[in-house]
Amino acid sequence: MAVSNLVVDDTQTDAAAVTSGSSFYLAMRILPAAQRDAMYQVYAFCRAVDDIADSSLPRAERAAQLERWRADIDDCYAGQPRDSLRALTRHIHTFHLRREDFHEMINGMAMDAAADICAPDEATLDLYCDRVASAAGRLSVRIFGMPEGPGHDLAHHLGRALQLTNILRDIDEDAEINRCYLPYELLAKEGIATSSPASVVDDASLPRVCNALAERAKLHFAKADAIMDASPRQQVRAPRIMSGVYRCLLDRTVERGFDIPRTKVSKPKAKLLWIVARYAFF
Repeated sequence: MAVSNLVVDDTQTDAAAVTSGSSFYLAMRILPAAQRDAMYQVYAFCRAVDDIADSSLPRAERAAQLERWRADIDDCYAGQPRDSLRALTRHIHTFHLRREDFHEMINGMAMDAAADICAPDEATLDLYCDRVASAAGRLSVRIFGMPEGPGHDLAHHLGRALQLTNILRDIDEDAEINRCYLPYELLAKEGIATSSPASVVDDASLPRVCNALAERAKLHFAKADAIMDASPRQQVRAPRIMSGVYRCLLDRTVERGFDIPRTKVSKPKAKLLWIVARYAFF
């Protein structure tokens, strides 16, 4: 994991190359140069801490590496970054990125590093979504130049929409690493045992839970769309592409269904290019 090398040495990382495999890459590519590089640097940070949380290292070592990242972020704000974080530090000051949003992202990854999450209650799931997705959104909307109020609201709703889409798309992959992010309350309502992720994803009642969560994601997408509809076009071109790409993934996941056997959801490349063209040029 090349990005995670940042936690053990000071090697410069090609942030653009790190970002190139992301679903968000095309959205970032349309931004002006300064905003584009800022998003690359923020994404590289997010990817680095995510790689730590998902690694096979002992939990204590994962926790220690995440805490080093917390100290590294503090050093950026103190004007003493290590060499590999000088570009991120420059963007922190240019776009007035908030330290607490970086810290919240680390807190979210620490939740995964500390224990295998299985059927969190609704409050814990929402906190997790806020930390691992909406916190990144709060950093992003500042780079996009959005005002504080609508920017914060967009990060809240779009972050949750994206993360719930990830959860629904990846239920089998998550179960393979002993994780399940579907909320306890929805599972209990359907009488699904939450003793293990494997038991959850094999239950015949799972589609009802997943469809209910998909409706929740759609509501967040709709609220995000309303915010973007009321915002200047230049400020929301990138998040509109992010939203469009992920709404397409959610629709394909729902169309596939949640009954066993579930096939892997692929990205429809032609439609994704149409989404980019629509919001980038029209």
